[in-house]
Amino acid sequence: QVQLVESGGGLVQAGGSLRLSCAASGRTFSSYNMGWFRQAPGKEREFVAAISWRGGNTDLADSVKGRFTCSRDNAKNTVYLQMNSLKPEDTAVYYCAADSFRYRATVYGLGRSDFGSWGQGTQVTVSS
Repeated sequence: QVQLVESGGGLVQAGGSLRLSCAASGRTFSSYNMGWFRQAPGKEREFVAAISWRGGNTDLADSVKGRFTCSRDNAKNTVYLQMNSLKPEDTAVYYCAADSFRYRATVYGLGRSDFGSWGQGTQVTVSS
C-alpha cells in the first residue's frame, strides 16, 4: 500500500489560487494512477481529478475543467492539484488517493471504489 500525506490547503478569496501537494511513501508510487477527491460538509465525497501512472493522461470533473490541473513528479513521489479561479463552491476537504491496482491501463471514469489508499485530507476554504 501507498501512504499519502496532503498539504497546501488553506483559506483563499474567490478568484484566487492554491496548489495542493500529496507526498507518497514507497518505491511503487510511479506505478499507480493517482486521484484527487473532495468532500464538502453534508455532501458525499466526489471525484475531482485523476492522473495516469506515467503522468501522460489526466481526467477532470466537469466542475473544475479549465480551472484545475493535475500533475505528478514520480522522481519526488508527489502528485499536485493546481487550483485556479477558485469559487466558494470549491470549499471542501481535499483527499489524495492511489489506485487499487498498479499499472491500470486507463485513468478515465475512475470512481471512489477504484482507489485503495487515501490521505487524511487538507481543508480548502474559498471566501466570497
